[in-house]
Amino acid sequence: MATLLLSTVGSAAGSALGGPIGGAVGRVLGAAAGALVDRALVGGDSPRFVEGPRLTELDGLASSEGAAIPRVYGRARIGGQLIWATRFEEVATTTVERSGGRGGKSVGGSGKTVRTTYAYFANLAIGLCEGPIGFVRRVWADGRELDLTRLVVRVHRGDETQPPDPLIVAKEGADNAPAYRGLAYVVFERLPLESFGNRVPQFSFEVARPVDGLAAMIRAVCLIPGASEFGYETSPVMQAFGFGVTRPENRHQLTAVADVVASLDALQALCPNLRRVSLVVSWFGDDLRAGHCTIARRVESAVKVTQGAEWSAAGLTRASARIVSQAGGAAAYGGTPSDASVARLIRHLKDRGLEVVLYPFVMMDIAGDNALPDPWTGARGQPAYPWRGRITCDPAPGRVGTVDASAAAATQIEAFFGTAAAGDFAVASGAVSYSGPGEWSFRRHILHYAHLAQAAGGVDDFIIGSELVGLTRVRSAAGVYPAVAQLCALAADVRAVLGPATKIAYAADWTEYGAHVRDSGAEARFPLDPLWSHAAIDAVGIDFYPPIADWRDGADHADLAEARSPYDLDYLRARVAGGEAFDWYYASAADRRAQTRTPIADGAYAKPWVFRAKDLVGWWSSRISSGSAGSRRPRPRGRRARSRSG
Repeated sequence: MATLLLSTVGSAAGSALGGPIGGAVGRVLGAAAGALVDRALVGGDSPRFVEGPRLTELDGLASSEGAAIPRVYGRARIGGQLIWATRFEEVATTTVERSGGRGGKSVGGSGKTVRTTYAYFANLAIGLCEGPIGFVRRVWADGRELDLTRLVVRVHRGDETQPPDPLIVAKEGADNAPAYRGLAYVVFERLPLESFGNRVPQFSFEVARPVDGLAAMIRAVCLIPGASEFGYETSPVMQAFGFGVTRPENRHQLTAVADVVASLDALQALCPNLRRVSLVVSWFGDDLRAGHCTIARRVESAVKVTQGAEWSAAGLTRASARIVSQAGGAAAYGGTPSDASVARLIRHLKDRGLEVVLYPFVMMDIAGDNALPDPWTGARGQPAYPWRGRITCDPAPGRVGTVDASAAAATQIEAFFGTAAAGDFAVASGAVSYSGPGEWSFRRHILHYAHLAQAAGGVDDFIIGSELVGLTRVRSAAGVYPAVAQLCALAADVRAVLGPATKIAYAADWTEYGAHVRDSGAEARFPLDPLWSHAAIDAVGIDFYPPIADWRDGADHADLAEARSPYDLDYLRARVAGGEAFDWYYASAADRRAQTRTPIADGAYAKPWVFRAKDLVGWWSSRISSGSAGSRRPRPRGRRARSRSG
């Protein structure tokens, strides 16, 4: 201070005596004199001490005695009541700063400033609502969502047996720590307060509480989308755009390090009896004509740059993979999941105590502007993004000139399945390599994932294919179904790779599992029987989604005679084994519009269940004849496996 004051006085005096030059000389002399005074007052070599602001009381979240405890049903955003807290923790940090002229020395002193700052942390428990809840999905502090992976947070669900929180026990003692049974609450341990102005912020919580009933009944789920390059990755992956600009690839919430981890946390919290997860992984088909269709992995972009993980599948990198088609200016699908992410997720699921079903899946990436011949109609241009169940021989069964029931049909089926063998694959360092024929075929697709499952330490169940009804009903001769023979051989190869501990199944479409009826019922065969009874198959799998209701708008439709609304449970239950595809069917589109229903009957053999696609019980429990009219022979029951899906 003296330096500043005397330099000003010296400048004024020098200006009065000697003009501008005198003013400059006076300023220097005054500053020197002031420095001597400052050194005398504070000591030339003594540092300057600066102390930051300190917190004297804990402000913020309040607690109201007698406040009501809310009840939550479904999902709701609620506040909370402070139910326990310790004195705030103060952490002092001391730093030494140097400033001044040349060499770091200031005029008249050492130029050292010793600065002490204080950080504060809070330990507190916040009561939420009546328990038990499923989980806390999100937390906000002063309106800003918190990244819970950066904090120590424990959620107590509020059941009647929950133990006290370990922090409360440590602070209060085991005999004095309340468990707050029946109350859902959250404990924050060493919550940093600096970003909240050194005060406890106002919290709000998104709480999920499942309604009793359905959630507890769920034992297995299907994990999709199946087409997502890093959607199954259990660690964070960022897409990089250069110059330090990134965007999350697989983390869009703040409760876990990756979206799939957060989803599984929520799933297990909501479904306490969950024990099996079916993990869907997709490659892409590109043609409905079996002889031309390839099955390969694809990516969303050839130039995407990622941090945290690199995409690779089936031994290929992003630059060498095909790109999914565009729809509406964006990728029509996510890419094939990275092999490494699938293997890590399999291990992660098993670490959670869940059984894993690996489900290789075929999606059809056929854009709307294609010019491919349609095997079903002969038209130029196949339907956009069709169902894989439409893959068939060309021309398709039922069309004029079809190759069905000929050697040409078998040739097309063989091209679709390919010749990749189990011995063409090898597992090393957790990765799968391939040295077989240069084909992208169905066999390569399935056998690749069988080996990837092996690389991940094994899976509980494996699906060798699903809903290939357009292929399994193609014949090479009367009663001969080459696609079924291919599936049998594939099942045997997968068994050799995965061993006896893994259950193997094929997931049939609900119209595919039973009879193949031709010529208005004159011929009825059961194409999948050799597969269902094959030694390598452990279960009859059926994707069962038949029509249940035929409810129409208005007051003059047929189903009004059975129920007052489409939400009538008795009406819906009765239609699981009744109604369309059981008691009756629509013979044409015109009949469907008019609700003209034709009864399903079998006048010749009195076995109508043969023609009822929904009659699972009749099919499972009967030994029907198989063949053409007048020559039906007993259908062998074969090795009936324990059904585990349907």
